[in-house]
Amino acid sequence: MAELGNSIEVSASGLRAQALRMRVIAENLANSGSVATTAEGDPYRRRVANFAAEVDRVSGATAVAVRSIEADRSAFGRIYQPGNPAADAQGYVAQPNVNPLIEAADMKAAQRSYEANLNAIESARGMTMRTIDLLK
Repeated sequence: MAELGNSIEVSASGLRAQALRMRVIAENLANSGSVATTAEGDPYRRRVANFAAEVDRVSGATAVAVRSIEADRSAFGRIYQPGNPAADAQGYVAQPNVNPLIEAADMKAAQRSYEANLNAIESARGMTMRTIDLLK
């Protein structure tokens, strides 16, 4: 029974990690049009959640832990808008480094991983209930 509890905890850590990943992706999409207010400022910089394996010392199970949420250091896009207050001397405005297609693909991957962890929890719960029924 302890192994089933461990598997539920491992899957729960995956749920938490993927929920956070989806939140970060949603923030990226929400800010995909956020440019700086001045020529010297930077537009919104895409953020990425990084995960790491973490071993529970008590159970020995390996769970998912959020290592960090870091800024994506890829280059900003540029668009010619000479009348914009955020335009540089050449008339270009720096655009966020958020690509909606990449964000959509990342969101789909996070969603599928979330669903897989949810299915694993449901399976473990079902096995636990069947084991309890057998012990009655």
